[in-house]
Amino acid sequence: MQTASPVREEIRRLLEAVKLPRVALVEQRIESPPALGDVRAAVREALREVELPTGSVAIGVGSRGVARVGEVVAALVEALKEAGASPFIVPAMGSHGASTAEGQAEVLAHLGVSEERVGCPVRATMEVVEVGRTPSGVPVYMDRFAYEADAVVVVNRIKPHTAFRGEVESGPSKMLAIGLGKQKGAHAIHAAGWDRIHRTIPEAARVAVQSGRVAFALATLENADEEPCRVVALPAERLTEAEAPLLEEAKRNLPRLPFGELDVLVVDEIGKNISGDGADPNVTGRYPTPYASGGPRVERMVFLDLTEETGGNANGVGLSDVITSRLERRMDRSATYMNALTSTVPDTVKIPMVMESDRDAIAAALLMCAGVEPAEARLVRIRNTLSLRRMWVSEALLGEVEANPRLRVIEPPQPLHLDEDGALI
Repeated sequence: MQTASPVREEIRRLLEAVKLPRVALVEQRIESPPALGDVRAAVREALREVELPTGSVAIGVGSRGVARVGEVVAALVEALKEAGASPFIVPAMGSHGASTAEGQAEVLAHLGVSEERVGCPVRATMEVVEVGRTPSGVPVYMDRFAYEADAVVVVNRIKPHTAFRGEVESGPSKMLAIGLGKQKGAHAIHAAGWDRIHRTIPEAARVAVQSGRVAFALATLENADEEPCRVVALPAERLTEAEAPLLEEAKRNLPRLPFGELDVLVVDEIGKNISGDGADPNVTGRYPTPYASGGPRVERMVFLDLTEETGGNANGVGLSDVITSRLERRMDRSATYMNALTSTVPDTVKIPMVMESDRDAIAAALLMCAGVEPAEARLVRIRNTLSLRRMWVSEALLGEVEANPRLRVIEPPQPLHLDEDGALI
């Protein structure tokens, strides 16, 4: 009977023999709207399009890494106070923050949304109130503090979703349907079926609006550098109608990889602050459900590490083929699994093949590209799916680089920089 030790040694020799492709540093020119210079002024200008409520106002803020969200919320709080309102913040992030009130408040504080930073209290609870049902019978829930307020405003970024396509995807409608519903509401929407979620979300958002609590949404759009380039206030009574064209604008702003087919894609870091699925499927072409598509065809994908900001939540790790033991050690299984239990998508949290070092992980992926010599593989290495202006590109792709006027080589081909332990430098 073969023991584990000889097998491990054989794997080590197998991976050591893999010749890694040489890579060049390439810069991609991305046309994108300029970032806002004065976020406060942009927020106040946007608010001229809606009537500001008075009384107690719950401001729903999510867990995504929305650029300069603290500034956006602080400007909104300031304007509401001037109108005579008493605003406060409620986390609107479904099950994120380990699905606890304390965890969700900590997520907001980490994003720069705390009483000290934005000028009003943060009230966190996982308790919800059912506010109605969609035409198909899906219950819609709302954060109890928000439900008991005189008015509700949600602040969110509009962008393409990572698992479905619809009239509206990630944005204010989704925050009303899922974010403010906490774990119970988020699960109810997802459990109704991914094949119909493109209808369930706008229907649930309309139910939330019909409760009479929602005043308006404050939405941001970001450019290719993940900087806010536009702020829009959307009246509750025409939320979905106003959000839809903004989604199309957000899709145009989304940075993408400049290659249609890759043998190996190496991603240095993944995390919830990067994408709901760790690495944005709109960039990688790997989706957690069959209800979204687009992006390159990638034969093998490697994830090397988690971001600090994700707090151990490794949702999306299952979309890769190989990871490092470093990433696996940093994974908080409870936070990660709560994501899958709420979204009803287990594939995103499955553990791929685990290798000890960056080099071994890349070598393993190359070995599993059938019919491709590792040294001649079409390989791209990126920092994360938000950082696409510069990337390392293997020699096999340089012909496409030269033919693309938006790409230029900054550093000529060279071996991947690795330390003595096989970690990328």
